[in-house]
Amino acid sequence: MASNPTVFLLMLSGQIESGDFPEFDDLYVKYNFVFGPDWVITSGLEEGISQVCKKSQDGRQLFVWNFPLEVTFKSTNPHGWPQLVVSVYGLDFSGTAVVRGYGAVHVPIAPGRHQRILPMFVPESSSRFQKFTSWLLSRRPEFVDVNVVARSEGREVTRVRSQGHIKVTFNAITRDMKKLGYDVTPSTIKIPGADTAAALAATSAPAAAGAAAAAKQTTEANETVT
Repeated sequence: MASNPTVFLLMLSGQIESGDFPEFDDLYVKYNFVFGPDWVITSGLEEGISQVCKKSQDGRQLFVWNFPLEVTFKSTNPHGWPQLVVSVYGLDFSGTAVVRGYGAVHVPIAPGRHQRILPMFVPESSSRFQKFTSWLLSRRPEFVDVNVVARSEGREVTRVRSQGHIKVTFNAITRDMKKLGYDVTPSTIKIPGADTAAALAATSAPAAAGAAAAAKQTTEANETVT
């Protein structure tokens, strides 16, 4: 007899398809996954870096990377569900690599094909003088640890500015989640139908009537005492 599973698997593939950064050219992408302490990567890559890409010459002006993603996770519980952190970099006028955008998104919990649009942002200098100095020295503000994008600590004191977006496609497959009590498949999640709702209403009606009668008797008793 097969033993009950103690972990579930999340198999993920897909690609970082394209980006929209009209003001820049010659951009590349870095990515990595952020996940909780109970999660372990069993196969695939936790991080990667793409090729340098020029924007298209048509009206869309998109950067098309089509950079593949493929990784498999295992875990004992959903806490710390993996997030994909994406950073976009390019060269400034002096040839120094500077960040053009940060973004993060949770990996889909439901099996199937999913498409996500990641709004990107960049940190801002706290003053005009620091902004001018960073431009002059080609040292733009950036996060020392890019994983801060996927966390909430300290974000309320960080000044940022929206800049572009990234399109990502996921193909997710889960295994043994239902055996551990987690149902994330939309087609199998039970939603009460009309008959079930009517039966629940009929069952709760006597209880509601009894409560109303008890409340009425209490009110009458209070009025009598008064």
